[in-house]
Amino acid sequence: MSKSQWYSDQWGTKTQDDQMLFLLLTVGVFQAGLSWQAAASKREAFERNFCGMDFRKVAAFFPEDIERIAKDPEMIRNPRKIKAVVQNARAIVTLLEDYDSFADYLWDFVGGVPIIRDYELAEDVPNTLPEATVIAKDMKKRGFTFVGPVVTCMFLKAAGIIQDQVWSKN
Repeated sequence: MSKSQWYSDQWGTKTQDDQMLFLLLTVGVFQAGLSWQAAASKREAFERNFCGMDFRKVAAFFPEDIERIAKDPEMIRNPRKIKAVVQNARAIVTLLEDYDSFADYLWDFVGGVPIIRDYELAEDVPNTLPEATVIAKDMKKRGFTFVGPVVTCMFLKAAGIIQDQVWSKN
């Protein structure tokens, strides 16, 4: 099994698990400019370097933690992306002042029910949607970074919040 298979298996599966959501968001951050396979294959390095995806612990990281992570040969060693993960962890912690969980925040946008989009052909599936753009803007306003409309749309699809149904594979 490939190191990115877990991501394919997760894709489109509804999750309320904050650690999984933080992991999926982290893959999205690191995926910018790379293939999803390259980012998803780093799950073990992400979990090792980001405290098992415990965003509360990651939110407390210092600059030296970012430097340490950037030296890990198993990591995608882009310091801007590593800082973004720490910043996103801090944004999630701040969110918890208003929501019971990161999942509650995200699922609140869709009333707890996934958005299901139907497409005739796989090539008709867009890489962004108006709903994802709205959520991306709100996330940015709340201090998240590296969450443009495309990254946010892919993150929401991976988390099952937005689901694509394709009727023909041709």
